[in-house]
Amino acid sequence: MPWKTMDVRQQRVEFVVAAHQKQKPFQEVCKEFGISRPTGYLWMERYRRQGLAGIAERSRRPQYSPQRTAASEEQQVLELRQRFPDWGARKLQWLLRRQQGLDLAVSTVHRILLRRGMVRAQDRHPQAVRRFRREHPNELWQMDFKSPRGWDTHVGPLSVLDDHSRYLVALAATETTQAEPVREHLAEAFVRCGLPEAMLMDHGTPWWNTQSAGGITGLAIWLMKQGIRLYWSGFRHPQTQGKVERFHGCLQRAIALRGLPHQGRQAWLDAFRQEHNEVRPHEALGMNTPTQLWRRSPRNYDPHPPRWQYPEGAEVKHLGQQGQVRIAGKIHYFKPLAGDWVRLLRMEDRILVYYCNTVVREIEAQSHRSVHVERYLSS
Repeated sequence: MPWKTMDVRQQRVEFVVAAHQKQKPFQEVCKEFGISRPTGYLWMERYRRQGLAGIAERSRRPQYSPQRTAASEEQQVLELRQRFPDWGARKLQWLLRRQQGLDLAVSTVHRILLRRGMVRAQDRHPQAVRRFRREHPNELWQMDFKSPRGWDTHVGPLSVLDDHSRYLVALAATETTQAEPVREHLAEAFVRCGLPEAMLMDHGTPWWNTQSAGGITGLAIWLMKQGIRLYWSGFRHPQTQGKVERFHGCLQRAIALRGLPHQGRQAWLDAFRQEHNEVRPHEALGMNTPTQLWRRSPRNYDPHPPRWQYPEGAEVKHLGQQGQVRIAGKIHYFKPLAGDWVRLLRMEDRILVYYCNTVVREIEAQSHRSVHVERYLSS
């Protein structure tokens, strides 16, 4: 199980849990996860010191670069930036090449501006976590609404895309972000395509609620009860959902060039979905179509799933009518899950709280500090 086959931070969490339980020798656990023993000890130590935040992906930028841009070339970049302070690296790189014959990569120009403090803080964004294509179909589905641009409604179509194959599982004109219509479209997709192992979405309605403890919504609970592990992308960081965002760009170009019918828009979307899946070759897939790489999930949808069964011997807690539960001597609240059951996994001085198979909270036993873990577990 090499690191590249699944979300890096998800795998680190599972590695730390497996190593802590000590059901197998440490060296064997490291081998199963495709890492060396020193790397395994590194993740264990980072978790002991900082919890889930400590095992998040870190910058791989070297502290020393022997091939750093020459001072004279760097000065040319700075002088041009001063002439055009509102220009970004791409425009500056183009003018440097055209007027001064200086051929630098866009990334090099951007790094020079960063080093010299010439990029405003509000224009900077967190570096995207490294993403890898999932190894098999249905390991992860990405879900999002397209912007309403060109659609003449308050919200664009709902798109659900398989990470491995780019197979378009669903493309629906919901015209609303309310939970029930979205749930109906997802249920139809689950019946037709089976269930994914996990789903990735942003912090938007109806799968996230900023007014709810931990952001959990009724739709998210419904998905978790199906045994689907949920992840949420970083705040204001749509790059995390790169594949579905890229698809939305293709859909927008198609709308602009082909036009939309005044009626029968769902039929138009159905035809576009069929074309995307079965006709259009994708460079990222070696010029194959998504249908050539995708297959139906063997996990079937159950409209009335039984109560979730946690592993035998697991520590489980029943939540009160207000979602309250005593953990490490203090009352914690999980209001959206009131009356349900959660699993506690104790990791030395920290406690991971699971609902079904999704981690929903990390609690520090001594300080009782409660951390919503979605920001550390998103893809």
